Amino acid sequence: MENTLDVSTWPVKDWIYQYLPETWMQVLAGLLFLCVLFILLRSVTQRVLSSVVTKALIRMKQNKWLDLLVARRIINSLSTAIPLLITATGISMMPLSQDMLHFLVRVILSIVCYFLFKAISGLLLCWQDIKDLYQDQSKASTKGYIQVARLAVWGVASILIISILVDRSPMLMISGLGALSAVLLLVFKDTLLSVVASSQLNSNDMLRIGDWIEMPQTGADGFVIDMALHTVKVQNWDKTVTTIPTYQLFSGSYKNWRHMFESGGRRIKRSLRIDASTVRFLNAEDLKNLKRFALLDEYLHQKEQDIQAFNQELPQENTDPVNERRLTNIGTFRAYADAYIKQKQGVHPDMIMMVRMMEPSAEGIPIEVYCFSQDTAWVNYERLQGDIFDHLLAILPEMGLRLYQAPAGSDFRYGFQSNTEDLKRIKEMLRDA
Repeated sequence: MENTLDVSTWPVKDWIYQYLPETWMQVLAGLLFLCVLFILLRSVTQRVLSSVVTKALIRMKQNKWLDLLVARRIINSLSTAIPLLITATGISMMPLSQDMLHFLVRVILSIVCYFLFKAISGLLLCWQDIKDLYQDQSKASTKGYIQVARLAVWGVASILIISILVDRSPMLMISGLGALSAVLLLVFKDTLLSVVASSQLNSNDMLRIGDWIEMPQTGADGFVIDMALHTVKVQNWDKTVTTIPTYQLFSGSYKNWRHMFESGGRRIKRSLRIDASTVRFLNAEDLKNLKRFALLDEYLHQKEQDIQAFNQELPQENTDPVNERRLTNIGTFRAYADAYIKQKQGVHPDMIMMVRMMEPSAEGIPIEVYCFSQDTAWVNYERLQGDIFDHLLAILPEMGLRLYQAPAGSDFRYGFQSNTEDLKRIKEMLRDA
């Protein structure tokens, strides 16, 4: 007895023949065949493309490109587009009406177009990744340009896909966009502004990745870490990230510290506020003590000659000390500070340096040190600045000067205690008398 399967006895077969016409059976069989063919072709195409691309890139020693092509799924997109083109030719052999066949072919071609442009967009992203990996920060960022190119690619893809689906010429689609120009300008206003701003920032070298910028109106104070078409990211000193619209950097104002680093000098500009009550003329004993300072030798020698020559020309009746020229302790301190920063190692010798007296105020007499450090690194700059002012603060008492300092609570308590003790002594003296 033979154990064979008699398909004619199956109830499902009777149902299919009863309710599905023979044409639809052929269509379903054809679709099933095309699906299987597509899967097989995609697998073969992917293997072939992967092998060819891998060998070519390894031969050119471009292993990083290989990783990026896989990460951006470019080979997958091409492996999908090529079998779809072959599948589209098989659709025409199916027993369908011409309108239906044309519609299916247009749909498949639009899908092919999508995957091809997706591969092109992925290549642009790979190029951007390579540029980010090896880009010199001294050059302008290309990310904005690449994003503009991707927008153009997808714009062309959209026009082609729509024209394929509606079976119209792409030029007809483009001409139709003219009537919608006002609406398009309104919808894509931010994108158009960003395109203009990004191109201007890059072409005029106004901003680069790695620049230290300050933009108080946005709270940004740190280094630029990313420049995209629509936004620029700034990593602040507290490690937070501020995102700024690209157009705001073009239309607004901000401070860029890049040129400071390129110049090789970072400015030191800080004041010492001298207590005005300690400013006085120098007497002979003071001059004798100050001649111990080697930095003041040339200054004191020159000033003594000038003052002596001036005073000798005074009339006999004007020889009172109030009419004579005399050195002051604050002027001598300025000369000492000026000589000190000129010989200080780390201060830029080719940039301006001076010590000047600013306008006196209720908080003392400001003596400002103005110079530039040779090292622009923050830590080294602060170290040099600290060394300069540590020394100048410590040398003030040698000049008979004192730094101005507002009285604190302990000063008032000490004053009240002193007054109380004085009153007690006065009362005891009166009582004894």
